[in-house]
Amino acid sequence: MTSGPGEPDPGPVSTRRARVRRIQPADAARMRALRLEMLADAPLAFLETVADAAARPHADYAARIAYTSAGSATAQFVADPGGRLVGHAGGTAAPDEPGLTVVHAVYITPSWRGSGLLPDLIDAVAGWSRACGRPELMLEVVVGNEGAYRAYRRLGFLDTGLRLPHPTIPTLTELQMRRPA
Repeated sequence: MTSGPGEPDPGPVSTRRARVRRIQPADAARMRALRLEMLADAPLAFLETVADAAARPHADYAARIAYTSAGSATAQFVADPGGRLVGHAGGTAAPDEPGLTVVHAVYITPSWRGSGLLPDLIDAVAGWSRACGRPELMLEVVVGNEGAYRAYRRLGFLDTGLRLPHPTIPTLTELQMRRPA
């Protein structure tokens, strides 16, 4: 797609498509592969190491996937082009705020970044959150991760000003962002 004189450049247009949907029990092996990729690609963004995740038995992955495939306490959504999964976003009910869903473990395979999957993944979590009676989303971003910060700002998340220590790396700080679901 090109723009004419005086028209804004629409940017890159992806012709690839991936269906964003709630995870299913049959996805356990593909989700395990994506989880290992996530941890290898962005080790500061997630709360476990590649070694720990790789050592976990497949049965543990399968049980977690089965648990998050239904219900209102926690959910996982994946981007599925057929074959290998290429994106993920999770949501969990906040224990201390009944109207809040915490968005976590957001990831897009590097070759799919910029393809439009991020809004689709966040929208999937938001739709589930609203259906569960939780009208607000919250997520945390490592301070200094400007790419993630800008991407979430484009999706309507606002920096709350709250800064928290990273849960596993004491030298890092996270910032909190919120938006309506």
